[in-house]
Amino acid sequence: MSATGPSLTDSPTVTHPSGAEIIHQIKKAGVREIVALPDIVTSDGLLWPIAKDTDFRLTRICKEDEGVSICGAMSYNGTRAVLMMQQTGLMDSLNAIRAIGVDYELPIVMVVGLQGKEPHLHSKQSRSYGVRIVEPVLDAMEISHSQIEEPHDVENIAKNIDTAYQNSRPHIFLVGRAPEAP
Repeated sequence: MSATGPSLTDSPTVTHPSGAEIIHQIKKAGVREIVALPDIVTSDGLLWPIAKDTDFRLTRICKEDEGVSICGAMSYNGTRAVLMMQQTGLMDSLNAIRAIGVDYELPIVMVVGLQGKEPHLHSKQSRSYGVRIVEPVLDAMEISHSQIEEPHDVENIAKNIDTAYQNSRPHIFLVGRAPEAP
């Protein structure tokens, strides 16, 4: 550390999950429909590669709660979908998630980028209030969620998607580190 504060070399080294492996896991779970709004955390490593991947159909939306409704409707005919957004949209959509995912028991699967989260900190330790409150809110709502931070965190993505569809319940993947672009 220098006399003026921490230098770039003092920053902790962190590893990032593989965007290609996340996409592989999503495909492995039988998902071919992606409903999304751009998110600064996941766009480079996930959304833009998905947009070019002919195995997926990408539906771009204007509001996150629209995506909750679309994914819920798709589940009625057995179509698996993933909704991609950032945590501000998640917080804005909590009533739709509560009604459609929890009360109506539909498998809304979301990939949520935690914009503003420091890559070396756990989300509950973030200086960003909007990041810090996400997990406690999901816990209070009894909504299943998991972190995608480290490379090994991607291993259970397909299993968690399968479980969401088997139990007809929502699951949210919280992405705290930008996935590496494929």
